[in-house]
Amino acid sequence: MSFYTIEELEKLGFNKLGDNVSISKKASIYGHGRISIGNNTRIDDFVVLSAGEGGIEIGENVHIAIYSSLIGSGKIQLSNFSNISSRVSIYSSNDDYSGGAMTNPTIPPCYTNVSHQDVYIGKHVIIGCGCVVLPGVQVKDGVAVGALSLVNTDCKEWSIYVGNPIKKIKERKKDLLKLEVKYKE
Repeated sequence: MSFYTIEELEKLGFNKLGDNVSISKKASIYGHGRISIGNNTRIDDFVVLSAGEGGIEIGENVHIAIYSSLIGSGKIQLSNFSNISSRVSIYSSNDDYSGGAMTNPTIPPCYTNVSHQDVYIGKHVIIGCGCVVLPGVQVKDGVAVGALSLVNTDCKEWSIYVGNPIKKIKERKKDLLKLEVKYKE
């Protein structure tokens, strides 16, 4: 994987750029000035970051894997130690599917009814391969979401969710919090 150098990243004009950031040269990034990225973060090939008015805020020690996308006008926040697996789509904007309005970005806004809501991904969250996260969702600290799940509702802390739509299947262990302390030492 070919990553931008720090000098190249600084020229792109991010709102905030931490230390030890690795972004693939094959990632597509729109709205650099509305994107903040924390220390020790990695963004892989073919990731799409499209920051609308709310922007995208990526914490420290975050990994966004290949073919994932973060798109929309609402704010998307990925907290420290969160992990977005491959082919995950996180949306903070959504077309009106009811038929009461037209859809797609080639149509002027006066004919559409797009909704925008912030999305929050907490600390130590892992979202499995192929998941879709819809606007307005809060995935609280410590949540694990299994592959191919539809995240259409808020997720309670330290829980494991799976399915389409998601449902909680059990509590998640908190052992990793001890490892976080050791890592920070």
